[in-house]
Amino acid sequence: MDAATDLWSLLIAPFAEFAFMRRALVATLALAISAAPLGVFLTLRRMSLLGDALSHALLPGVAIGFMLFGLSLTAMAVGGVVAGMLVGAIAGVVSRFTVLKEDASLAAIYLVALALGVTLISGHGTQLDLLRILFGSALGVDGAGMLLVATVSSVSLIALAALYRGLVLESFDPVFLSATTTRRGRGGWVWQQSFLMLVVANLVAGFQTLGTLMAVGLMMLPAVSARLWHDTLPAQLLNASVQAALAGYGGLLLSYHLDTPSGPTIIGCAGALYFSSLIVAPGGWLPRLRTTRHRVA
Repeated sequence: MDAATDLWSLLIAPFAEFAFMRRALVATLALAISAAPLGVFLTLRRMSLLGDALSHALLPGVAIGFMLFGLSLTAMAVGGVVAGMLVGAIAGVVSRFTVLKEDASLAAIYLVALALGVTLISGHGTQLDLLRILFGSALGVDGAGMLLVATVSSVSLIALAALYRGLVLESFDPVFLSATTTRRGRGGWVWQQSFLMLVVANLVAGFQTLGTLMAVGLMMLPAVSARLWHDTLPAQLLNASVQAALAGYGGLLLSYHLDTPSGPTIIGCAGALYFSSLIVAPGGWLPRLRTTRHRVA
């Protein structure tokens, strides 16, 4: 009986007793099931660092929304979406009309955007405002924030289901997709921009709970970890969502019991799952070591 009581107080009681914990859990789980599958597609397309670049690029738009309307979630979300899409478009233009590749131009632009955003927030807000925007506060999610995350998650899942076939083709054989969708070969561009919009929307939804610097962690860490466990795409998508959900649940519990920042703690849990996968997953170190020794023997 005591063991059951201790287990209840450790794993369930924080969510049963406190509304802010329930809101944080719902927002984190909703973000997990929509953002992690997008991370899987980013890894397939060898664009893993794009999510990180875009998460930093959101900051100037979030900062301008903050300057004009204060800590208004709607204003900062709209500003973040505009900034993310603008940075992506500028990087594409630079790579098209110069010798720079898109990853190089994106890296340069997002660093400038990050510096600009921090400067704007620091000049018009407090240190606490800057830390909240950069690192988020999952335990401070209100009803509006939960609604935003739930809406983005729902729309993303529906859009991902509708775009699934095109995204798979665009990831594995973009030349074939362009040849079969439009005569002018612009089909790949449509899929890429649609996918980019989903990534930006999920990063914007995640900045309230995880901050602009941490939101990409729940998108990419489970996705990279899932690749170590499975070779098939559907299994990777499911595994990534499950790992992200476990990281969110475990991170919120640890944050509550240990009094640590919620966003970094959630990403720390995702990182722990990733490092565990590096060791024990079928594509990790131990199974590959056993296979090598077996072949040698």
